[in-house]
Amino acid sequence: VQLQASGGGLVQAGGSLRLSCAASGRLASIYTMGWFRQAPGKEREFVSYINWNGNNTQYVDSVKGRFTISRDNAKNTVYLQMNNLKPEDTAVYYCSAQSPMMYYGGARRDDAKSYESWGQGTLVTVSS
Repeated sequence: VQLQASGGGLVQAGGSLRLSCAASGRLASIYTMGWFRQAPGKEREFVSYINWNGNNTQYVDSVKGRFTISRDNAKNTVYLQMNNLKPEDTAVYYCSAQSPMMYYGGARRDDAKSYESWGQGTLVTVSS
């Protein structure tokens, strides 16, 4: 699965952005899709994931109530709607894909090491 993320940019605190991740490749629609972020000098951090049909989502506590993940399998695209952005949300955001084989083999969906495909990252900068 190949991934292409877009939608990052510069926004003031309290503003909104919507990230998109276009997936291509065979069976992309049955993969769990995740968003991770990495701030300067910090490790990559789990943000959110969504399972193949959208019935199961999860968020890191710091973004709950502000971010919403969704997917459109007809377009092979995953979205991350980010509202009420804060300066601490500043990071490079990466989309990722986890195969069903990985998940049913016991991999965690909030663990970056369990995702097999990664997009190139899109920078989100939130000014105070």
